[in-house]
Amino acid sequence: MVRRPVAWVVAIVLLAEAVFIAALNWFLGVVVDRQDMSLAGLDPDVMATSSKVGGVVFGLYFAFCALVALLVAIRNRAPAGFGRVLLVSVAVVHGLLGAFAWGLVGWTAFLAMVAVLGLIVLLLMTYDRAGGPESAAGGGAPGQGEAPAARTEPGAAPAGAGAPASRTGEPQDGDDGPQDSVPAQVSAPAPTTR
Repeated sequence: MVRRPVAWVVAIVLLAEAVFIAALNWFLGVVVDRQDMSLAGLDPDVMATSSKVGGVVFGLYFAFCALVALLVAIRNRAPAGFGRVLLVSVAVVHGLLGAFAWGLVGWTAFLAMVAVLGLIVLLLMTYDRAGGPESAAGGGAPGQGEAPAARTEPGAAPAGAGAPASRTGEPQDGDDGPQDSVPAQVSAPAPTTR
């Protein structure tokens, strides 16, 4: 099963990025503060403080995304709700960082960002939200672990139980009577959310 190692790798990479981004922005804030630099008349103290705050904020963001990937690895389940939104957003951030890295840093940084983006997308795509064939293969009572369309109707013969039985005198294939292109099917009513 390839899913768990991908989640562990994504968690480790995102945690390393969180530490690196927080440390880099903190270092840049210290450099601006010590050199008393100014950009277009901006206050150096404001620039240093905003660089440090930005580093902490982005570091926490990547750390939360690493925590979601870690929970996915531990639980071996697809991320849901806010965790899925975080992982999708960090994938978009890596796409944007890759585009900026190509122009500002070079193709090696671009490849690194695209590799992390690929890992995150692989994590999101390898976990089937419905459970896939694993949940249908499990035992249990009839109707559990199956898609609603796969459930058998009460009184219907199980699939593969032999030739289909005639329905109350309706014409069969080869009969001279009129044929319906699609046989009538009875389905269970869908639940409403009202």
